[in-house]
Amino acid sequence: MKKLRESSILLLGLTLLMSSLAGCGSSKDEGTAGSSTDTGSSKAVSDVKKEGFPIVSKPLSLTMMSQDAGVADWNKMPVLQEMEKLTGIKMVYQNSPIDSFATKKNLVFASGNLPDMFYAADLKPAEQVTYGSQGVLIPLESYIDNGYAPNLKKIFDANPGIRKSFTTPDGHMYALPNIDLAAVWYRSPMWYNGKFLKALGVTELPKTTDELYAFLKRVKEEDPNGNGKKDEIPLTSVKLDDLRMYFLGFWGIYDEVIYADKAGKVHYTPQEEGYKGYLTFMNRLWKDNLLDHETFSQTPDQKKAKGKNNQIALFNDYYPYFTLGGEPSGDNPLMTPVKSEIADSPVYGKHPGISANGTFAITKSNPDPEATMRWIDYLYSYEGATLFAQGPENLLWKYKNKDTHEKEWLPVPGGVDREEYRGTMTPNYGILTPGMNEADLTKGLKSDFDTWIDKENAEKLTPIGKAPFPNVYLTNEEQSEASALLSDLNTYVIQMEAKFVTGQEPLANWDKYTAQIKKMGGDRIAELYQGAYDRWNGSKK
Repeated sequence: MKKLRESSILLLGLTLLMSSLAGCGSSKDEGTAGSSTDTGSSKAVSDVKKEGFPIVSKPLSLTMMSQDAGVADWNKMPVLQEMEKLTGIKMVYQNSPIDSFATKKNLVFASGNLPDMFYAADLKPAEQVTYGSQGVLIPLESYIDNGYAPNLKKIFDANPGIRKSFTTPDGHMYALPNIDLAAVWYRSPMWYNGKFLKALGVTELPKTTDELYAFLKRVKEEDPNGNGKKDEIPLTSVKLDDLRMYFLGFWGIYDEVIYADKAGKVHYTPQEEGYKGYLTFMNRLWKDNLLDHETFSQTPDQKKAKGKNNQIALFNDYYPYFTLGGEPSGDNPLMTPVKSEIADSPVYGKHPGISANGTFAITKSNPDPEATMRWIDYLYSYEGATLFAQGPENLLWKYKNKDTHEKEWLPVPGGVDREEYRGTMTPNYGILTPGMNEADLTKGLKSDFDTWIDKENAEKLTPIGKAPFPNVYLTNEEQSEASALLSDLNTYVIQMEAKFVTGQEPLANWDKYTAQIKKMGGDRIAELYQGAYDRWNGSKK
């Protein structure tokens, strides 16, 4: 259960990784299939209220397909029971385990035996456009604009970038995102072992790559764990996947594949000069035994074992105690991104505020899209987001001051872990779901550790943070070309990264490497995504 809880926390960042590059194209046939202006499929539009509850005046039953963490029966979840009472809409759940959901979803699309809606659907951009242009998924924008989603409309009006990031090239919106207006981390960050800092008398964290090197060198030589052995590991990783994006920021790079700089120029990272700086530094750490030599062979569990054995000085995880053990505390500080020889460094690839994939969609089989849109829109309100995130009032929490949204926790029934108990109350557990998050949702509920995390983020990451790249959609032809190029490029880049870092390939061969990257299409990748970015940036949606 602990692993599920950790995966639930990690899910958003991991889901976002690279998905923004999976954009896809519009069909050349941009007819009215599934057009939201055709409400003929709705049986009783006049019975759907645009305001207030219940949503419908007559009982309505709809089928929902979702992935499921398998903690509890959705029919018995207090959150979903509350939603049925509130809205007058009964849901019939067609759930599939997380591990098999993608396969089940593909089979459902292929068979045509569709649910009325998809929830926590992880709809890739290609799926949105393919099934949207075929009329399998219906466009949602007219329901949003015509009063059936006032909460979403309010968010879109305040954040136009969110709306255009989910509007496909044919002008339609076929899926809804998870919206997190409070998020900072795009990937889990880096942490220092506070015990090592104390043992070495470090009172100010490194601010440059040279200072970082000097600190790691001291870890190697001065026995900060105090066991009389030289078993300390200054920096550890699993295949560099866990630290790459954070470290690239030291050389002015926001993402490991594609990013747009502050001027709007799109870059393909593996051929940038800053990427060479990153490789050079990592190679220096490797040669001097400051980077764990098991980096390219160890598992995450093996890395954590070293942390719990108090051997690691600097590492990646969602929270430091996940690796080091113990309880949440402010003893192990968030790494301050450090400055390199690159001008305007460091930078940080900040959370873009939305999921890269669609979390909700309505199918052509749905008998009442208007009612369905009202149902899902509630999850984008403060009240609905609170219900789905924390459960009904007076079970796990209560208001201290409803006017200011300040809450307080109640004792957990049975004295079990609060997060595990929450997973029995709401479907929003272990899966990325539709809805929104904002700071007010947790007002009064944050622990001292949560407050410390917010302070660390505000001081170290937010001032230098920018979302690496928006959700964009390529045309069909562009997507086919980009997918083919990246398939070969990704393999080559990962292979060469390991060779450069470990010294199997000398960095003197950098020009030879970049020539090969360009030959394989690196410049073309930047060009394709520059075009998509310019279309997105010029969109008035």
